[in-house]
Amino acid sequence: MDFSYLKEFMDRLTSWRIPGNSIVVYHKNKEVFRYSSGFSDVENRIKMTGDELLNIYSCSKVATVTAALQLYEKGYFLLNDPLYEYIPEFKQMYIRDKEGNLEKANNTITLRNLFTMTAGFSYDMNSHGLNEARQKTKGKMPTLETVRYIAKDALLFEPGTRWAYSLGHDVLAGVVEVISGQRFSDYVKKNIFEPIGIKEIYYHRTDKVEEKMACQYIYRTKENVSDLVKAQISSVGEEGYWEKDSKAVTYVLGPEYDSGGAGIVVSAPDYAKFASCLANGGIAPNGEKIISKGTIDLLRTNQLSDNLLKDFNWSQLAGYGYGLGVRTMIDRAKGGTNGELGEFGWGGAAGATLLADPENEFAYFYAHHMKNPQEGYYQPRLRNVAYSCIK
Repeated sequence: MDFSYLKEFMDRLTSWRIPGNSIVVYHKNKEVFRYSSGFSDVENRIKMTGDELLNIYSCSKVATVTAALQLYEKGYFLLNDPLYEYIPEFKQMYIRDKEGNLEKANNTITLRNLFTMTAGFSYDMNSHGLNEARQKTKGKMPTLETVRYIAKDALLFEPGTRWAYSLGHDVLAGVVEVISGQRFSDYVKKNIFEPIGIKEIYYHRTDKVEEKMACQYIYRTKENVSDLVKAQISSVGEEGYWEKDSKAVTYVLGPEYDSGGAGIVVSAPDYAKFASCLANGGIAPNGEKIISKGTIDLLRTNQLSDNLLKDFNWSQLAGYGYGLGVRTMIDRAKGGTNGELGEFGWGGAAGATLLADPENEFAYFYAHHMKNPQEGYYQPRLRNVAYSCIK
């Protein structure tokens, strides 16, 4: 293997508009490449080392769906189970039509809809339900209690009829709490991260945690996109500058809210262990098994019909379908990829991305720390460069 192209690409990104980045690559559950480029603190010229803690935003979703699928394979639920059997507040939902009127939804939200982003939820962090939750919990926002308030918000569409990026995996975190009887973050740490040797992973920032974090930036231009979900799928103009932002994450709604969709703070080397685990039949580099190969194969099986795939149209997702919460390669020609069918993963709003390929037992975790992360540019290129180094 020769990773010179990957090293050059990492350097090219940081000479372009990425402040600093890190990557760790695994093959057959062995670390084969680690590299960092640029700066963790641009103003003070502190170089990126790879040991920094980072907000990985929506890359947290991969851990959330894995945690839920552990309970699935233990027989605690079926994918077609109604959500209301676990959280009764979701039994009767309403849809707001184009005129603003509410009408009863005909379809029941299933757990499959949560995994696949087809429940009809939005990503509105200032919805009526969430604002009521803030008031009633005095800003503490316990996960399951907050999820119950999400049920008060109108759906965007009939469950199962469209795909829309949303708070579905936050609701799934609530389901994990109901089934396990544990706080979501405690369950994930105990059943995923601790067994595979990841000790320093957090769902909430403290002063001590922030001291170890790379600075978080926004790339500012006159075209800058302020909404993080829109920023994840957009590109900004060539001329711009970095503005240091706070290290907080707006999707962590309160001190007791464990965000299944965007909560994790972790280093690149540690989350890469999790990526390798998914690429090796659920067996981590330290030999611990957290999930079965068959369940991983289900996780990466496309769940969207051709009609639903019309909504799944972000530029970096060309050639991919959507499994149980992860992109999954289904068309190499459309994807323009030199990689493998069935490779899967997801990204995040500050530039984290995980790729796992069970056929080649190949995985990587890459991260930078810039909101408006340029996913449409770097993700497909990073994938193609990384594959060229192992094939």
